[in-house]
Amino acid sequence: MATNAVDETEATKATTDEKAVDEKPVDTTGSDEANRPRTPEAEAAGPETEEGASHGVGQGAGAVVSAALGVVSLTGSWVGTVAAARQNLIGQLETASNASVAKQIQAVYGDAWQTTALWGGLFALLALVAGVVTLARPAFGTPGRVQAPWIKSVAWAGVALGVIGLFLAVLKYTGVLLGLPSAS
Repeated sequence: MATNAVDETEATKATTDEKAVDEKPVDTTGSDEANRPRTPEAEAAGPETEEGASHGVGQGAGAVVSAALGVVSLTGSWVGTVAAARQNLIGQLETASNASVAKQIQAVYGDAWQTTALWGGLFALLALVAGVVTLARPAFGTPGRVQAPWIKSVAWAGVALGVIGLFLAVLKYTGVLLGLPSAS
């Protein structure tokens, strides 16, 4: 009978010790942090804060804007189309009917083509600046923070598209790429 009492006491003590190990301390601050299970990945990442949760959002947005502006510089924009149409109309109004054919072609079509090239170049320059700023941003931020690989990739794509768009805009503006036909 005495052995049964000792066995029951040891079993109760073992059960109580297991419960103490399994139970988490009660958080009296009202924070949800103490009640959240921690994984090894979460421990390595450090404490999660409002700022840490949104880290990289601005850089990601800058990278996407850079790539989008690069695409717009290559495909054209509504603003460029409207500016070219306006320049076309101005060329038609200012060109006398007795002007030479070469002057009419330049005033009606050439100036509009150069206006389109200028707007494409502006969008390409904006894409290039946005991409470079996004890539350079970590150098001026918190030391040790690493920029996400997808942000770098998209920002580099924006820079590349900006360079290509700027190059094509210069070629269009100078008439090297798809220049006006000769009037002779």
